Amino acid sequence: MNENEQLLEQVANHVRNSARGQENSSPAPLGAGELARAEGILGFRLPPLLAALYTRVGDGGFGPEYGVLPLRQAVRTYETQRTSGWRWPEAVLPIADLGCAMYACVDCRSETAQVLLFDPNPGEPDLAWSIDSPSLAGWLRGWLDGTAWFCEESALGEECDLELAPWSDFRSRT
Repeated sequence: MNENEQLLEQVANHVRNSARGQENSSPAPLGAGELARAEGILGFRLPPLLAALYTRVGDGGFGPEYGVLPLRQAVRTYETQRTSGWRWPEAVLPIADLGCAMYACVDCRSETAQVLLFDPNPGEPDLAWSIDSPSLAGWLRGWLDGTAWFCEESALGEECDLELAPWSDFRSRT
């Protein structure tokens, strides 16, 4: 079993254990046809790990803050943002609503499926993009083990002044 397979198993177990005893469990995984339709609308393929989350774990509803977006909602948000005044980059799919208008997004052109933070709160498009995690796998591990900045259990605590590196590819992708 490779690292991604182990990670998918850990995420699925975490989701199952979190949903025990709750009426509203996470949505069922998507079928291959639903994934293909979404990729057709987007005009690009999802990275393998992200596709596997949707087809093997569930169609969103799990993860940090407000959870991973259902794929249909992620596609709609991407389409909406691409026509907004924020110069949304090509092939950067919002995957999680972090609150306060912030999104965790996957760079679907990145070999590691790097996770970017979109934070429009500074008020300027050039300042809205930073690197949250070099990989989707690392981002998921941070959520699972509580070490990511967005986790309540994070050692950073409430007083953290988050200093993420700016995303240097922003201008070339808009």
